[in-house]
Amino acid sequence: MIETDILIIGAGPTGLFTVFEAGLLKLKCHIIDALPQPGGQLSELYPKKPIFDIPGFPEVLAGDLVTNLMEQIKQFQPGFTLNENAETIDKLEDGTFIVTTNKGTKHHANAVAIAGGLGSFEPRKPLIEDIEFYEDKGVEYFVKNPELFRDKKIVIAGGGDSALDWSIFLSNVASEVTLIHRRNEFRGALDSVEKVQELKAIGKIQLITPAEVVGVKGDEKLESIDIEENGAHRTIKTDYFIPLFGLTPKLGAIANWGLEIEKNAIKVNNSLDYQTNIEGIYGIGDVNTYPGKLKLILCGFHEATLMCQSVYQRMNPGKKYVLKYTTVSGVDGFDGTRKESEKAVVKSIY
Repeated sequence: MIETDILIIGAGPTGLFTVFEAGLLKLKCHIIDALPQPGGQLSELYPKKPIFDIPGFPEVLAGDLVTNLMEQIKQFQPGFTLNENAETIDKLEDGTFIVTTNKGTKHHANAVAIAGGLGSFEPRKPLIEDIEFYEDKGVEYFVKNPELFRDKKIVIAGGGDSALDWSIFLSNVASEVTLIHRRNEFRGALDSVEKVQELKAIGKIQLITPAEVVGVKGDEKLESIDIEENGAHRTIKTDYFIPLFGLTPKLGAIANWGLEIEKNAIKVNNSLDYQTNIEGIYGIGDVNTYPGKLKLILCGFHEATLMCQSVYQRMNPGKKYVLKYTTVSGVDGFDGTRKESEKAVVKSIY
């Protein structure tokens, strides 16, 4: 049995930052995640994509943000149960919880924080005959490592931000990039559409619209695709085909835990502490919903902070907590003590 104060389900950025905020309150954390490594969507789906709305970072790669978060929480020594799914939850008479994974690993916690992002993801696959045969042999649904496509011919299909962004990015990596969309209009950001058009004009991207990929061919691996364009068929030779038609999120077993669910998200009380309808179970990050909800990483950080305060009060009823700033107390000074040098800083400020 793994014992912890807060059991966090989901090792994405919100789940990882929860460890830091909990650590400041001397609360121990353990994290469960279905993926084999921490980072959630950032590690699994787009580790090399830049993020622009993290405070203090004009631009940071998703993978680098995960690395920084892991470095930030290392001092608090969180535990990890990776490559396992949280399967069942039992609330004991004393208000604590037992969470068991699909592999039988049991966790005992005072509180449970569900930070599972949008849940587990499955790519929306095109209805193309025999496409499963070529998966990992030329057909890729995610761009995990752009270097895989170095000096290769690639075809991307899709009309959203992912298709546009990766076409732009890989135009400087692959030897040839072809973007295919079934409409002339794209759903992505206008500046990305304009950039694709610019790259098309200088010959760095071949843009085929309206068109649709209708077949894949090759002996042992992918060698070409068939497309339908204006009622005519033609074949394009390629090393990789990347259909980016979005992802289907699923809550998985969590949906059977008796929580209030609305549109595949967990309803929480955002006026207080992001607690669910079950006392002691919280929902933070993209997995939750409430009036005015924004699915942003920085919002998940805020929710994690308030949630940890609630858990502290739950575990220490009646004990007054005095908020301290890390600029004054550092990280190790959250036990009520303060060094003389820190007192001098406080005195100089006030």
